[in-house]
Amino acid sequence: MAAGNDLAGVHEPPGDEQGGRLPAMNPSPGTYRDLVVIGASAGGVEALRSLVAGLPADLPAAVLVVLHLPAGGSSVLGSILDDAGPLPSAAAEHGTPITSGHLYVAPPDHHLLVEGDCTVLSDGPTESGHRPAVNTLFRSAALARGPLVVGVVLSGVLDDGAAGLAAIRSSGGLAIVQDPDDAAYRGMPDSALATAGADHVLPAAAIGEQLARLLAVPVELPASDGPGAMLRYQEALGSLPESVTQAAGLVCPDCGRALSAPAGDLEGFRCQAGHAWSADALLATADHRMQAALWTALRSLDEKTALARQLEDTARGHGNEDRAQRYVASGQETDAAARLIRARLTTDPAETTKDGDPG
Repeated sequence: MAAGNDLAGVHEPPGDEQGGRLPAMNPSPGTYRDLVVIGASAGGVEALRSLVAGLPADLPAAVLVVLHLPAGGSSVLGSILDDAGPLPSAAAEHGTPITSGHLYVAPPDHHLLVEGDCTVLSDGPTESGHRPAVNTLFRSAALARGPLVVGVVLSGVLDDGAAGLAAIRSSGGLAIVQDPDDAAYRGMPDSALATAGADHVLPAAAIGEQLARLLAVPVELPASDGPGAMLRYQEALGSLPESVTQAAGLVCPDCGRALSAPAGDLEGFRCQAGHAWSADALLATADHRMQAALWTALRSLDEKTALARQLEDTARGHGNEDRAQRYVASGQETDAAARLIRARLTTDPAETTKDGDPG
């Protein structure tokens, strides 16, 4: 990727690169799509296994995969997919040339990006709490390869991948979404369909065969769209200039810095450190924080109620009925508040795990 101070966290791939310039795509007849990018989260492993099992061994495209993974963990997804289908599969490495007929998996705690014909790993800011994030891969692929990309969104909760799939379609690429009724978790497929639409909606087991057909159809490449490409390039990396953003009046759940949004758009947010959040992910995170605060408050109220009862017994043991009654009143008030919070927590439970995390 192009070097620059505003691209913190993105490692430079090896080779002779022209600093600050994007890879060019010139119109050429008889050109075929050659890059497939896939995003998944909760329930995504089985969907991925079904998909790659249907791919041909001579697939004329490379496949890049992002599955939400917890930071600091390890992933065996590469070996799982290597066993599930005919394509050789492994964890993506920084600066590796992208080769047709191979499958590359994003490693934990690193965004997977596309720069020209190479994979790039980034430890840049999270997106909706995720690194790797589906949107980050999809946006970079749309920018680097334009109409040569096919984006696929599989099972998962919330909405990662929706904005990235819209970027792929707006760049002339194709979109495939797993049929929500076929997905273990339909949040990501539903969000992708609502935000970006799709060229094909299929069960996971049918996507591999459909990809093989789509890659056999030639596509005509458009001319470069000029300055707008650089703006989308910056957006993909979380470095939109302040001139096209506005303060959102919110703070980032990751770092507490102020959030801003592209002018006129309150569907996506970024903080000054570069953490990105979709509106749905921000709401879900706020709910997680509220749940945690309520559990803390409930524990404190239960402890206060228990203490009031102990003090009541002590006061009565010393024959001080007036003081005992004050402790009774305090305990009853505290217990009533605890019952209200307990009812809220038990009748409207929120998710306790992040999208895609084990749990």
